[in-house]
Amino acid sequence: MRKCFDIPYGPLETQKIDLWLPQAETFDLYVHMHGGGLETGDRRCQEAFPRYLTQRGVGLASVEYRLLPEAAYPAFIEDAAAAAAWVKRNIHAYGRVRRLFVGGSSAGGYLSMMLCFDRRWLAAHGLSPLDFDGFFHDAGQPTAHYNVLKSRGFDPLRVIVDASAPLYHVGEDPQYPPMHFVVSDNDMPNRLEQTRLMLSALKNFGYDMTKITLELCHGEHTQYYDRLTPEGESVYGEMVCRALEEMAAHS
Repeated sequence: MRKCFDIPYGPLETQKIDLWLPQAETFDLYVHMHGGGLETGDRRCQEAFPRYLTQRGVGLASVEYRLLPEAAYPAFIEDAAAAAAWVKRNIHAYGRVRRLFVGGSSAGGYLSMMLCFDRRWLAAHGLSPLDFDGFFHDAGQPTAHYNVLKSRGFDPLRVIVDASAPLYHVGEDPQYPPMHFVVSDNDMPNRLEQTRLMLSALKNFGYDMTKITLELCHGEHTQYYDRLTPEGESVYGEMVCRALEEMAAHS
């Protein structure tokens, strides 16, 4: 496994990427945004996760982005788009990428949905969601993110669908790349119902639902993220690899 850490995709200290790459020169790559409610977390991850991916020919680009309250909406979305664009345009220096996927967990899932459904953010870099081979949306909030609401003075429990919500933008584009959604049966309050509403909205607009899959996990919000099998393998790594294979079959 090759490790290339602290790579800048922008001028700020938080605008960094860590690359975990297979030894082979040709590989798939997954661009990952971490969770933490848009107010905590960073690009560092448990090594079992990238190790699982790289042993199966998949590289990981782990992205750090600006956070609340030091930064305000939409800084974290701008960073996610800038990082994805940097990878798209510069990863050739590290090897030959067959397929390039974008995703994230929890707050990172919200960010991946915003890049997928609101074309403005990638368009700022001359890209569109269709320039990627699929999106992995793990336990993200399809409505306006609760901490974005809180920063605006709203009750974070409110369900608001405005331009800051991925759901608001469904139907703006005639097609999307393949997607894999993950949510838990005992997830954050209303997260399961909102995720189902997102899929229902996609179906209502006539999108090809054979390219859109939902994985329903048993347990609490992202409980699987740092979990290891008895053999010490990353449960989340297995989930991501399986999802990437499914999306690649439909790209």
